[in-house]
Amino acid sequence: MIRKVLIANRGEIAVRIIRTLHEMGIAAVAVYSEADRKSLHVRVADEAYCIGPAPARESYLDIERVLDAARKSGADAIHPGYGFLSEKSEFAEACERAGITFIGPPSRAMAAMGSKTAARAKMAAAGVPITPGGDASTVEEARATAERVGYPVLIKAAMGGGGKGMRLVHNADEMASAFERAQSEAARAFGDPTVYIEKAILRPRHVEIQVIGDRHGNMVHLFERDCSIQRRHQKVVEETPCPVATPELIRRMGEVAVKGALSVGYFSAGTFEFLLGEDGSFYFLEMNTRLQVEHPITEWITGTDLVSEMVRVAAGERLSWRQEEIVRRGASIECRIYAEDPIGFLPSPGKIEALRVPAGPWVRDDNGFYEGATVPSHYDPLISKVSVWGPDRKTAIQRMRRALSEYVVTGIKTNIVFHEKLLAHPAFVEGRYTTGFIEENKEALLGYSDVHEEDEATLAAAIAVAAARAEMKSRRTEGQALEDRGRLSPWVEQHRARVMR
Repeated sequence: MIRKVLIANRGEIAVRIIRTLHEMGIAAVAVYSEADRKSLHVRVADEAYCIGPAPARESYLDIERVLDAARKSGADAIHPGYGFLSEKSEFAEACERAGITFIGPPSRAMAAMGSKTAARAKMAAAGVPITPGGDASTVEEARATAERVGYPVLIKAAMGGGGKGMRLVHNADEMASAFERAQSEAARAFGDPTVYIEKAILRPRHVEIQVIGDRHGNMVHLFERDCSIQRRHQKVVEETPCPVATPELIRRMGEVAVKGALSVGYFSAGTFEFLLGEDGSFYFLEMNTRLQVEHPITEWITGTDLVSEMVRVAAGERLSWRQEEIVRRGASIECRIYAEDPIGFLPSPGKIEALRVPAGPWVRDDNGFYEGATVPSHYDPLISKVSVWGPDRKTAIQRMRRALSEYVVTGIKTNIVFHEKLLAHPAFVEGRYTTGFIEENKEALLGYSDVHEEDEATLAAAIAVAAARAEMKSRRTEGQALEDRGRLSPWVEQHRARVMR
């Protein structure tokens, strides 16, 4: 069995992996950049090693520095988490050459699914439905492909994801500028400007299937997650089950995902992402060859620990369950809490002055920070993931509303108010949404908290008191303390006289 694991990541996912490792009796090794020296994942690990300066390319993306930390610590395995090196087949190969177990899929399967164009071809050959599309090595070829499949189309980066290098094109006149911008963004984000054309499915839902397999040819799916609530093609809220999918549809999608994974010799955890049309048709988007950000909601409804299963699979063990033993129970929702302005989703790094996370029955907070910690500007601004479980969707929504009402973060801006507005929106409550929901409802969803007219006076008084206290605190020194006491209002003096005599 694996005895010591290095986590080649940071933030909440590193903390989450460390917790499972400790439950399994496995030592956990953290790596950190100079910007993350005081981070939570460093504090909860058994050992920690600095791997370079703040820029990710000089630390978390430097394969040799990560492997050097593994050698120094004596780790016999590495878990990559998500992002950074998690989907780099060359990293998995480097671990294999170094004699270190990679807790993830084989490098050959990662390479096969790493390029979206190559993955589309392999999945089509395996019988997985794909959206119509084709190559786009030049503007002329892009126009020809678009004419063949029909506008509107999406230009998409062949490598990577997260909405980078993606442009929607409505007609031929828009193609040249969109093509240039997509290539430029893809080159900056992934070091590869290659893009391709895909038919744009209008008003789709983004639904994904979680799969996991072992080295012995066993592969199962753990149902679906609806990830349609997105901003700039990046997920913000996920839920399971999908509000519009029937059990029969999910069974078919699950079978397709398992078939696709087996066709490339896959094992460990992975996710097949699909576009779901209004008519119930679905099309392969890509496969994420790693643990997903939103995996907690799958764990809620199935009672599984995907990280522990990944560790066991990496150690050569068989899967803990067969497909018929995996049962869905209830509903789950996850909200990603970002350090960002709720108006335009712009990052808001800085020091967290106060932090109170939600708790209580059936509430989970995967957090990577603590009160007094600093959210750096160098990385993704994700602070935590709040997820809840309920016996049905209505209960899960009510529970998430309660959890969000308890969440307090000061010192930085967050998108908590966005989530509160979303969960109160009638269309979301009814399950009527697509990937364009935020853009279509931005006036109702973006901005700061609404204040009822009857509460305005109370809020104004509270703001005035807070401002006065902040000003007094900034002025106060030891020599001014007695002088300040003389400036107390008569109301405060009378109150103190009553309670202190």
